[in-house]
Amino acid sequence: MQSKTENGVPPVERRPARRKRSVDTSARTSPDFVEALARGLSVLKCFEPGVRSLGNIEIAERTGLARSTVSRLVYTLLSLGYLRYDAESGRYSPGYGVLELGFGCLANLEVRTLARPLMESLARETGAAVALGTFDGRAMVYVEAIHGSSALYLRLPVGHRMDMNSTMGRTYLASLEADEREALMDSLELPTSMESILNRACTDFRETACCYGIGDWKPGINAVATAFSAISGEGVFVMSCGGPADLLPEDILRKEVGPRLAAMVNKLSLPRA
Repeated sequence: MQSKTENGVPPVERRPARRKRSVDTSARTSPDFVEALARGLSVLKCFEPGVRSLGNIEIAERTGLARSTVSRLVYTLLSLGYLRYDAESGRYSPGYGVLELGFGCLANLEVRTLARPLMESLARETGAAVALGTFDGRAMVYVEAIHGSSALYLRLPVGHRMDMNSTMGRTYLASLEADEREALMDSLELPTSMESILNRACTDFRETACCYGIGDWKPGINAVATAFSAISGEGVFVMSCGGPADLLPEDILRKEVGPRLAAMVNKLSLPRA
């Protein structure tokens, strides 16, 4: 039987190596940590959704690195195809080498292949959007998204990053053990309303294995999500189903869609101890 945390919330089953994915300050002191690589990746992470291009000074401000260091890193990334340079504006943008890395990750993600037919079925039956996401260290990122209707005005694509106060984000947080959740929340920038949102999410997760967002992420949008440790051994993922409130009213989410979603992810989950 699955154990419970100190506050009664059942944690998602995890592989022992999962905690190593989070790089903390202690990891940086290890002789195996390559600081130059970390700095290069920090430059690439500056190009978040909505950030089309940046200059050297802006990159230095965002990373906290010296301008001379940024210049060398940018030159290296440009040479390798991970950045592009616009001579007219003097600014940089992500290069096509980044796409190669991203598509390689998606193509080899077994849980995505396993989940897709189940997601398509739920999207077709509900007319809603069904998404599969994982935590990237700062936010939830979509690795698959199926849209059940062309009428959905909120059509978020693969690669979209969701705030941790979204239904997907709060579900991931609620699935963690209490000490892990508290440590992660301390490292994230969260809205002041997050404490009450997460209290409700933990209660829902404990009672139904799902968390709900009823118009509190975006007005008029309702969603349900649940977390699971993939049977493929690729880590913890969150699957959500959301759409307009008139398509997915709260009672339908709680009585029909939530239980259906929980049953779906059971087929994709590692056996519980």
